[in-house]
Amino acid sequence: MKRVFGVKKDKEPPPTVQDASDRITKRGDSVDEKIKKLDAELSRYKEQIRKTRPGPAQEAVKARAMRVLKQKRMYEGQRDMLYNQTFNLDQVGFAAEGIKDAQQTMSALKSANKDLKGMMKTVKIQDIDSLQDEMMDLMDVSNEIQETLGRSYNVPDDIDEDDLLDELDALEADMGTESEAGVPSYLQPDKESDLDELNLPSAPTGHAAPGGRTNAQADDELGLPAVPHASIRN
Repeated sequence: MKRVFGVKKDKEPPPTVQDASDRITKRGDSVDEKIKKLDAELSRYKEQIRKTRPGPAQEAVKARAMRVLKQKRMYEGQRDMLYNQTFNLDQVGFAAEGIKDAQQTMSALKSANKDLKGMMKTVKIQDIDSLQDEMMDLMDVSNEIQETLGRSYNVPDDIDEDDLLDELDALEADMGTESEAGVPSYLQPDKESDLDELNLPSAPTGHAAPGGRTNAQADDELGLPAVPHASIRN
């Protein structure tokens, strides 16, 4: 049967935008090479025209230069057309890539939406509100427990607040007096008048000893009598 009807050939996949763009770019590069060769030939003809005297020879060179110039214009037109095609293909490629990106974004959003819906089923606003109320009640109970544990057992209940205020005012007055003096009153030195009232004897003073020596009693800071020193005579 295959020999009679033959085998159906598989269709080749259509070219992609990138394939078409690459093919047209190669054609444009070949056209650019041809234009460069024509430019070199035109520059050579221009030099010949400048060196040749007016006459048939110069006219012949001008005719060849005109032919090359026409070819160059034709190739430049083809190059511009190829560039336009490449630009259009690039625009189509950008649009196709944008659509692919949009498709991927939509797929990701759908997957995220599905996941969020599944998570929202496990979280309810009523449960959150009840949990918050329960936490507030627990905090109030905790504060009451802390206040109860911090209560003092030694404070009597029959203390008059007026007496406490009077005692506080007296304490502030004493503190003000001590701050003015710089030191507490019980640490301040006695005044001179108090020393005079005691009528204590004055400290003994030193007197000169014979021979130009000073009595050791004057050197004794405690005011005690000095011990006499024995002298050795030869």
